[in-house]
Amino acid sequence: MQQIANFAEAFIKLFNLGGENLMGILPTLLVLITLVNAIIAIVGQERVDKLAALASKNVITRYTILPILAVFFLTNPMCYNFGKFVEEKYKPAYYDATVSFVHPITGLFPHANAGELFVYQGIAAGITALGLSTGQLAVRYFLVGVVVILIRGIVTERITVMLMKKQAK
Repeated sequence: MQQIANFAEAFIKLFNLGGENLMGILPTLLVLITLVNAIIAIVGQERVDKLAALASKNVITRYTILPILAVFFLTNPMCYNFGKFVEEKYKPAYYDATVSFVHPITGLFPHANAGELFVYQGIAAGITALGLSTGQLAVRYFLVGVVVILIRGIVTERITVMLMKKQAK
């Protein structure tokens, strides 16, 4: 009987700790989301769309700048909508690059993918326990993420084009 009671207490404690953590995150997320919406309102949706369309034209910017803009401004899962600016044959690669970036951006811009924030905070807690900077961790995640999405985008684009050619025969 005592084991069941201990389990129940531990179970509830887990949710209480999660709730405390969530209440610490929510104000930050709300302010960041408000800021991004304000930026879009000030700059104008049309200008944001034009920038996204421009970024889709070049292989380097298509798999770096476009996913970064999409995830920052639209957040996950709406970020995939910027795929409308990409030619059909590049859409799988754009999706691959973008979906691969929703975690690396979280340390610097937690509003971009609040669902991933718990993963990042778990890793950051270990870094903090070692006495290291979480800011440096966030910057490194971001930079490595940009390199990874570029590589994934280019590789997926080549595979897609190759498969499309094969299918056309």
